[in-house]
Amino acid sequence: MRVLICEDDAETGGFVERGLGELGHVVTRAADGEEALRLGAVEGFDAIVLDRMLPRIDGIEILRRWRAAGVKTPVLMLTALGGIADRVAGLEAGADDYLVKPFAFAELAARLAALLRRPPISDTPTRLDAGSISLDLLRREVRRDGREIHLQPREFALLEQLVRHAGKVVTRTMFLESVWGFHFDPQTNIVESHLSRLRSKLNDGFAIDPIETLRGIGYRMRVDA
Repeated sequence: MRVLICEDDAETGGFVERGLGELGHVVTRAADGEEALRLGAVEGFDAIVLDRMLPRIDGIEILRRWRAAGVKTPVLMLTALGGIADRVAGLEAGADDYLVKPFAFAELAARLAALLRRPPISDTPTRLDAGSISLDLLRREVRRDGREIHLQPREFALLEQLVRHAGKVVTRTMFLESVWGFHFDPQTNIVESHLSRLRSKLNDGFAIDPIETLRGIGYRMRVDA
């Protein structure tokens, strides 16, 4: 496995690099945000360990630029900020998982392994359809009745879950786990606010809302809208 470590602290970076090297991984290190941004965009790594607070360009901004450029490499974000709002910010920017400093190397290695257990793109469908809505998972494009709809990454992820389970209920807990990676309730309206923005974009110019709200239960994508 080829891993990019973006960490400006020499002690932490060296510790992670040695540990991953001992496990047989090929490691490249970036010491600042500009180097991390460049390497992560062009080198084709299997996974990236990204510190949130990097010099020159912040880790959150790097993530946003990678995702906007179509970089889909799994990213494990390291942060000294353990608050829920800080974790949400990292996940919102496109991180696949996060780890709060100080951390045990065994946990970091296990989280990287979990990210890499995801099936490769070639083994999964690249297009999903439900009613008038179609998703191109490779291009990250959404269309309704042929009209392109521009979504933010988390909005796309919400819609993907709904379309994958079209006709079935998707609960708030399911969204928190699949879209944000939360295995707990952050006690915020993060799901509801994102769904509201998603609905606004999907329904612009259309008479029927394809997303049904089942109060106290969850949400369901209509297959006839």
